Amino acid sequence: MNEHPLIEDHGLIGDLQTAALVSTEGTVDWFCSPRFDSPSIFGALLDGANGGHWTIAPQAPTYATKQLYYPDTCALLTRFMTDQGVGSVVDFMPPASPRNPTSNHRLVRMLRCTRGEISFDIEIAPRFDYGQQPHEVTASMGGWHFVSRDTDLTLHTVDALGDECMRERRIRGGDVCMTVGLRAGMVRGLVLETFADGPPRIVPPGECDRLLEDTITFWHRWLARSRYTGRWREMVNRSAMTLKLMTYAPSGAMVAAPTTSLPEQVGGERNWDYRYAWVRDASLSLHALLGLGFTEEAMAFTEWLGDRVQEYTGPGEHPLKVMYRVDGSSDLAEETLGHWEGYRRSAPVRVGNGAADQLQLDTYGSALECLHFADQQGLPTTCRIWQTLVDTVDWVCENWDRPEAGIWETRGGDKDFTYGRLMSWIALDRAIRMATRSGRPAEVQHWTKERDAIYWQILQRGWSPGRAAFTQYLGSDVLDSALLRMPAVGFIPPQDPRWLSTLDAIRKDLVSDGLVYRYDPAASPDGLLGSEGTFSACTFWYVEALARAGHLREGRLVFEKMLTYANHLGLYSEEIGLTGEQLGNFPQALTHLALVTAALSLDAHLDAARPGFPPTSAVPAPFLYAQPMAAAGGPPVTPTTPYPSDHVIRR
Repeated sequence: MNEHPLIEDHGLIGDLQTAALVSTEGTVDWFCSPRFDSPSIFGALLDGANGGHWTIAPQAPTYATKQLYYPDTCALLTRFMTDQGVGSVVDFMPPASPRNPTSNHRLVRMLRCTRGEISFDIEIAPRFDYGQQPHEVTASMGGWHFVSRDTDLTLHTVDALGDECMRERRIRGGDVCMTVGLRAGMVRGLVLETFADGPPRIVPPGECDRLLEDTITFWHRWLARSRYTGRWREMVNRSAMTLKLMTYAPSGAMVAAPTTSLPEQVGGERNWDYRYAWVRDASLSLHALLGLGFTEEAMAFTEWLGDRVQEYTGPGEHPLKVMYRVDGSSDLAEETLGHWEGYRRSAPVRVGNGAADQLQLDTYGSALECLHFADQQGLPTTCRIWQTLVDTVDWVCENWDRPEAGIWETRGGDKDFTYGRLMSWIALDRAIRMATRSGRPAEVQHWTKERDAIYWQILQRGWSPGRAAFTQYLGSDVLDSALLRMPAVGFIPPQDPRWLSTLDAIRKDLVSDGLVYRYDPAASPDGLLGSEGTFSACTFWYVEALARAGHLREGRLVFEKMLTYANHLGLYSEEIGLTGEQLGNFPQALTHLALVTAALSLDAHLDAARPGFPPTSAVPAPFLYAQPMAAAGGPPVTPTTPYPSDHVIRR
């Protein structure tokens, strides 16, 4: 086994409650169960010696590998080509019951020989609770049983892996090792099950075939609900399926990534646990999912967010956490696993996330934008949600003008981040719209006054005349690519001179051959050592900003170039390094959400610019734009008007 497989050399499989990473060498080196945020069972991705793994590799001195998904599914095929023959491993997880968070989880690995002969060396070496819990293993006719203090694993054999196939089978130090020889046409395999209902058993190959066919059918039926017919169907579909894989079906919450502590810089300390649901992803998720036609998933995430809003109990605390566990609990105490060396020796390895308790004002804009859009689409805002929402908006009115940690969760001290102010403006603006459209009770006049005060503060203090750009925090000259979203959320028209100047400044300082950095840590210290790669979600936001500004040729080129940085399966981690390598947790939901929304926006603008397209037709958009009403001390402005996302595209 390669001690340090690259981040991008992996595929993702899952059952909508947890997930596993499978390397191109046939190793399961990341798997947590029963949930995404459960302790790991296989963790070799973060420590090759102590993390645990499930390896299936040809018994050959040299071989080549290829990896692909079965078309339009999340069933993964890894093919091995040796001098003696060609074999493959098919990895998949049958979807677990969405209504039963305690249901069994099965990881199926089917071995096939398609040409000649091939022998596989197999090693199943679990390391429970991040390698901190010992375990015992016992053998039976049907397979093996692993037991630790908190976890029970059963390893079933497919067609006994015996007789003519089995050449060796032994237990070594708590691990199960075997060698299996296959000839062309032969199929064998293993099924790993958590908390099985019975002892290890012999699984007929036909049963595995049915499980695979059922899994393929599930994904085909799910993807058939997509309405997307644009230019980048393959990449958008893969992103949609990846987002579905990262959704915890019992609650509807979407994790930011199924991994922890994959570094933003190899050897650096920027390593975080992303196996939780961020509130800021809610708005982007809703627009992406509804834009593709996945109403059920959008409703489930909205209901999950509504439950979080209703938990607010009043003064003395933040109404919303930055992130939650998939079941909605908020115990995310951060700790370091000092016994693990980290990905390619990038320590520390962290579990939990201390940023959960930070004040990040953009959280409230994301939540209100999500609930507002859901309300527009007919998804119900209950009386209970509205009552708590009013308290939350009142809290924003009293607290928007505070220093905070910001969208990037910096640990270098709170600042008056412009993006936090922008999203506070969104929170108030969307709440005002919800109240006035439906006649719901609220202090609309007070909300409007505070909303307008935010607007003028951003224009006056978030704008740097010297840089001719909106900046990262009030009174600074530092740029921040989070502000690429200013036109998308309707704060400023995309043809406004101030915005075009900001876009030019970001292009000059934060863009490298189309790839976009979040900010410059040298110019804006974030309390952490080292550097980072370009942030992939920001690159897709840049594409959308270019399209809205009418720079369609540039936007399409940046988008097409960015697609080449996906791994061999169309998956993205958080960042791209200097040599094109994937960095950060993998795959990252925010990146795939941004890809989907960029594709939808770019498709619409390219269609609108085609000869013969009616010139008076506006590009459809989910947002409305409100010019703020005159506030004390501010110049008169126009009243609220509908605002299509980009005005009319002029050829």
